[in-house]
Amino acid sequence: MRTTTPPETVAELIARQWGDHRPGLKHEGGVLTHHRTAQEAAARAALLVDLMPPGAEPHLGVLLDNTPEFPFWLGAAALAGAAVAGINPTRRGPELARDILHTDCRILITERAHLPLLRGLDLPGVRILVTGTEEYEALLAPYAAAKPGEAALTAPAPDSRLLLYFTSGSTGAPKAAVCSQGRLAAAGSALARQFSVTPDDVHYVCMPLFHGNAVIADWLPALVGGAAVALRRRFSASAFLDDVRAYGATYFTYVGRAIQYLLATEPRPDDRTHSLRLGFGTEAGAVDAARFAERFGVRLVEGYGATEGGASVMGAPPSGSWGSTPDTPPGALGRAGAGDDLAVIDPETGAECPAAVLDGDGRLLNGSAAIGELVNRGRSLFEGYWRNPAAEADRTRDGWYWTGDLFFRDAAGFLYFAGRTDDRLRVDSENLAAAVIENILARWADATAVAVYAVPDEVAGDQVMAALTLREGARFDPSAFSAFLAAQPDLGTKMSPRYVRILPSMPVTATNKIHRVSLRRAAFRCADPVWHRSPAGGYALLTEADMSTLLAQYESHGRTHLLDH
Repeated sequence: MRTTTPPETVAELIARQWGDHRPGLKHEGGVLTHHRTAQEAAARAALLVDLMPPGAEPHLGVLLDNTPEFPFWLGAAALAGAAVAGINPTRRGPELARDILHTDCRILITERAHLPLLRGLDLPGVRILVTGTEEYEALLAPYAAAKPGEAALTAPAPDSRLLLYFTSGSTGAPKAAVCSQGRLAAAGSALARQFSVTPDDVHYVCMPLFHGNAVIADWLPALVGGAAVALRRRFSASAFLDDVRAYGATYFTYVGRAIQYLLATEPRPDDRTHSLRLGFGTEAGAVDAARFAERFGVRLVEGYGATEGGASVMGAPPSGSWGSTPDTPPGALGRAGAGDDLAVIDPETGAECPAAVLDGDGRLLNGSAAIGELVNRGRSLFEGYWRNPAAEADRTRDGWYWTGDLFFRDAAGFLYFAGRTDDRLRVDSENLAAAVIENILARWADATAVAVYAVPDEVAGDQVMAALTLREGARFDPSAFSAFLAAQPDLGTKMSPRYVRILPSMPVTATNKIHRVSLRRAAFRCADPVWHRSPAGGYALLTEADMSTLLAQYESHGRTHLLDH
């Protein structure tokens, strides 16, 4: 049953479910109690102990959609003192095999739907278990009476590895961040306190469980607070509200693109008829957060915290009531926590960036100077990357933790997210952040989604390119768009997009983030209509003749190769 004693391990949280016969796990097939979910985790922990080869790293890969088997195996790993590597089902061929082998997985849990992904892969020493099969049920049957704590490879401890979660990146192979039971239990406890999670809550898990967002910010605080978890196999904007009503969901996590998907659905008279009280996530943007609150009556709380644990920022929302942090200004994430020494650093000089200058509407006026990389100069919870010392060294150079993310800080110390370091643009020797431009373009009423990224300039540096999806029935009006840009007081002289690509839908990753790599690679060479800005300032469609002229200019300056990256 519930206890107020702070948990030291996730295994302890799983064991606490034993004997609790309230609803604990809701899914398309029915409802399971907390006790039953702990029972299922214990059975799999016992099976895991018997299947893991002697001397092997206690790692298993999980290649599943959001089915009950995923949290069962998360719980099993916690109880057994093992670690789960969440395997991304959008990876293919050698890249998929690399993820499994790199994390030393000796057991891979998957389902029939994903078996085609594994065909032809060379996975030496990896035993594959396919859920939902007779063979799988036969393997589990002897362990049906297992209880939490009866079987373990090693005794679960706060420093026991539990997750090896791949971090997304635009270049190179993904890095597997190490997450210990102690750090994860503490993170779940902090969020449960922050959001006052109780057994009456239902946490809707629609983000993929192979990613840290769903596990750390949704599943874990539910475990701590005794809340039920409701699973959606894969995110669906059209089914979102129906699911929320059916499950009685009160809380969900998101990434920014998912919010844009929800806002793009057809408005309904009952949009505010539901049980949701809160959404927690990243990168929704102030404009979309306000639109979401107005339409659905649900506040979105933005936070920042990498899976690596190196730095985190979160404050109370406007008119918020929890915690001791004063009301956070619109667009800000909060201040550094007590004991944290977070700074915004110019990565080229190593100097701290000056405070942001904001106008009366909160618009950034000195982005070129104020935006830098967020660095933790104090204590860090970063636990390293699995078998990647070079990446670890880069992340912790000079004794600081470098987040790889761009921020700016106002005079009161509030921090604002400004994008990834990979999303920095350099236009006419001026540094720009893609997220800042995106937030400005998001004000355009015709746009339902915006992505801003760098394309190489013909001579030197970068140019700004924007990809837009439009509301149903809207067409791109170059004159209206130019007028909109001219009316934005915080749009710097270098920020106006040189190229504007109009897409029917935005490419996204498996975690519902915009797939910027594919946009950058395509640049202006794509089947979608692309508009380009003339020296006079207006936009015209990019023609084949324009393209030939552009490519000739790239070639004459020896920069053609940059278009292939």
